[in-house]
Amino acid sequence: MSVLNEGRKRVLIGSPIHQKPAILREFLASLLALKHDQFEINYFFIDDNEDPQSSELIENFLQTVPQVFIQYSNKADSYVRNETTHFWNEHLVWKVAAFKDSIIQYAIQLQYDYLFLVDSDLLLHPNTVGQLIAADKDIISEIFWTKWQPDAALQPQVWLRDEYTQWVQQRGEQLSDEELMARYRQFISQLEKPGIHEVGGLGACTLLSRHALTSGVSFKQISNLSFWGEDRHFCIRAAALGFQLYVDTHFPAYHIYRDSDLEGVDAFKQKNIHPPAAPKRKKLTLSMVVKNEGSRYLKQVLEEHRKYIDEAVIIDDGSTDNTVDICKEVLQGIPLRLITNTLSKFNNEIDLRKQQWQETIATEPDWILNLDADEMFETRFADEIQNLLQQTEFDLFCFRLYDFWSETQYREDSFWHSHFNYRPFLIHYRKDFDFKWKETPQHCGRFPENIFELPHTLSDLRLKHFGWANPEHRLEKYKRYMLLDPDAKYGWMEQYVSILDEHPQLITWIE
Repeated sequence: MSVLNEGRKRVLIGSPIHQKPAILREFLASLLALKHDQFEINYFFIDDNEDPQSSELIENFLQTVPQVFIQYSNKADSYVRNETTHFWNEHLVWKVAAFKDSIIQYAIQLQYDYLFLVDSDLLLHPNTVGQLIAADKDIISEIFWTKWQPDAALQPQVWLRDEYTQWVQQRGEQLSDEELMARYRQFISQLEKPGIHEVGGLGACTLLSRHALTSGVSFKQISNLSFWGEDRHFCIRAAALGFQLYVDTHFPAYHIYRDSDLEGVDAFKQKNIHPPAAPKRKKLTLSMVVKNEGSRYLKQVLEEHRKYIDEAVIIDDGSTDNTVDICKEVLQGIPLRLITNTLSKFNNEIDLRKQQWQETIATEPDWILNLDADEMFETRFADEIQNLLQQTEFDLFCFRLYDFWSETQYREDSFWHSHFNYRPFLIHYRKDFDFKWKETPQHCGRFPENIFELPHTLSDLRLKHFGWANPEHRLEKYKRYMLLDPDAKYGWMEQYVSILDEHPQLITWIE
């Protein structure tokens, strides 16, 4: 027995083994793949094999994992299995029950925190034991599904009452065939989704807490009960002792019930034990132009963006306040390319946007998110952005932008309805594409004008624009438009004038 770290939980994995070599080899390999960084695992195997190759596999396992105790049954009972079913008799059932009870006693004597009893024809997901421990239940099984007959539907190894009843039915309640089938389907449907569910019977892949072990649970036959199978007697005794039984459905095991089930082993391992590598994370670069944003929304906006961006390129267009300091402070720890213009270029926006674009692509981005210092997405954007970046069908995403006229309301009328349309804010940078700009001093666009030649689509994620949310800021913008575009050559004069409306139509935002 190894030296234990104080406070580290100890788990004994126990299994009576009477198994064919091909199946046992897969079972033992899945045990080696179990994750157990947070707890210690030891093993107790009862070697009841007829085939010497199976016994050799157990011995080889001992050479790989020293913390293994092997008990030899020295029994020569024959256990018949074929492509139809397994043939159990009373003697075999209670022999296995005695094996399991001896493992329970071993776990109690050596003061293990948990005993995980598992049949040797199962393949386990690496997270199985950790998940069962985290469930914090005294008795809980991981689910697996089996065709008990070759042409039958898959069924779980858990049930609700009696020997194998898998539908809710109160004592004395009469059910039609239709109602019974509906309740059965409801139970099965529940188990097909990840979760933890209370059941009346379980087995074959079960974690027992020390509290359960020392309270008297066992597989010993209950003499006045006619139910077949040691698991039924275990579950009824456990319920009589006051324990609730649970099944976890997060990481289903794979049951090699027949030799033909070996054909599904590789698929299970590829999906669960050796899953394909996750696609390389796409780098998201925030691109932004700022100027004297220190007393506005910059800090709030950047704090939101840092949840999902990988780097940032920011052009400071001649700020005279603490804008640069805010950028450095909030984005600390995130690669930041910060360029400061001594003289502002905003009076000729095309120069500024071209500068922003060139500095951004110099970082070799995968995706560019081009936002202003007073724009930020609704909160669910952080959870969904990676789905947009990882897909390969589109290179450009367009979003609806809502012009806020206060902290909680956006404007919607004949002059202000930008959210009726979709605009590009997120682009996949492609070196092989010839980007071309709209050469106008104002309203030239944040991106080159030919980006819609790229595959593009619409997103239902919404963008909030706070540039109009403060009356003082609205007045400043109105004066700037009148100065830079007095004839509305690049804009819409009626909209410029409407900035000063005293009673605009506002709608409350719902996040």
